[in-house]
Amino acid sequence: MTTGETVEPTELDEAGRPQEADDAGSRAERSLFDGDTGSFPLNIRQALVRLLRGPYIDGVAEPRLWGLILDNRRAISDYLCEIFLLLTIDPERKIAMLAPAEVDAPHTAPIQPRKPLRREETLLALRLRLLLDRHAGTGTEPVISRAGARELLEEHRHPGMVDDKRLEELTDSSLARLAALKLLLPTELPDEYRVSSALALALPFDTIDEIPAYLAALDRTADNGIDGEQPFDGLEPAAIIDPASTDEGEDEL
Repeated sequence: MTTGETVEPTELDEAGRPQEADDAGSRAERSLFDGDTGSFPLNIRQALVRLLRGPYIDGVAEPRLWGLILDNRRAISDYLCEIFLLLTIDPERKIAMLAPAEVDAPHTAPIQPRKPLRREETLLALRLRLLLDRHAGTGTEPVISRAGARELLEEHRHPGMVDDKRLEELTDSSLARLAALKLLLPTELPDEYRVSSALALALPFDTIDEIPAYLAALDRTADNGIDGEQPFDGLEPAAIIDPASTDEGEDEL
């Protein structure tokens, strides 16, 4: 050591051991598999996996997981930013979901690209978003039946479209897509769904006042004769992935 050189004292824990050694010991205790160098405990890692698998976390349905995310929000957000994802939390509706960060650089897309909603899926989602708003503060849950969904789509169907069988098919496929994203949730009654509060976060609008104009624009696409089979470019759900194969049972955290 050079004469006059200042040496910073080593921080010791209560047992008198160097703090660095204690941190290494803690990491070893948290190790979950061979070669594990992660710093998060098991429950936070599980919460991250749940968020990444999507489409969202419902704090009403899973209060313990919701509390875990709130308590560790900063650490979880910091981790997600490393892979260009943003954690969005609505404390009033108790919904947590992920959204992609907008970065003008290659290799920054979400882990799995989101599929845009088709025209009828978009129409149904927008009408249900308005329904959700009308129920806000009433203490009642908005629900929609298959027949009600069919009526909504019938109001917006292409001029001259008289194929009722095709309308039935579009109704079923639109309900199935929104249900897969868990924006519609099953009820005890057959062919009836509860509108999830997550729908308020899943649509890219700052206020519901923007929705009527968007609905009118969709109706104009019908007037122009655009084939309803084609994906409607421009409206994507905010959920990172379509959870097509993630229905396996999960233990509550």
